[in-house]
Amino acid sequence: MRSRHLERHITGQIGWLRPAVLGANDGIVSTASLILGVAAAHATHDSILLAGVAGLVAGAMSMAAGEYVSVQSQADSEQADIERERQELETDDIGERKELVAIYVSRGLDPALAKQVADQLMAHDALGAHTRDELGISEALNARPLQATFASAVSFAVGAAMPLLVTALTPNASLIPFISVTSLVFLALLGGVAAWAGGARVAIGAIRVTFWGALAMGLTAGIGALFGTIA
Repeated sequence: MRSRHLERHITGQIGWLRPAVLGANDGIVSTASLILGVAAAHATHDSILLAGVAGLVAGAMSMAAGEYVSVQSQADSEQADIERERQELETDDIGERKELVAIYVSRGLDPALAKQVADQLMAHDALGAHTRDELGISEALNARPLQATFASAVSFAVGAAMPLLVTALTPNASLIPFISVTSLVFLALLGGVAAWAGGARVAIGAIRVTFWGALAMGLTAGIGALFGTIA
């Protein structure tokens, strides 16, 4: 009875990890920045909350639509390449076989072994072999529009809800410092968790996300204060 050694690789999580991290990051940064900008313009607490809720809904829908269009375009391109490869296999089997042999030779196999590998793989699944080794499209990395859309929208809403909840519980007089500090903490945690999930250094991930979030919030608050003074 043969034992099976199953390994879980991080690349298999890319379909949902990237849009989830991007959505949560955008949710925190954009909503916190929006709240800070409106608060810096001396708006009422109700107006700040309304702006935050509107930002959450609009941002989640925008992220979902943008992610779907982007990833679906990638999926369409992949399918077009696969269909083109299918036609080439039907019309030029020998040429496609030589192409596969050349790929394996470039990866370090001697020509005789490369030809043997190409022959066996094409006999088993010619289109699959070319899709994987010529086009670089694999099951783990292929585009999944609906998965990316759902992960992006939900994570944006969760991220945006964090500064929005702080806003609801904080009086206007303390709103700007509370939102600034808590949002940076949220971003640092998100960056650390995302780096850990992706197999990267946690500290670097946290610092990177926090820096860009602080820059975005600072600029937005500055613009809000400027226009609030002018008004």
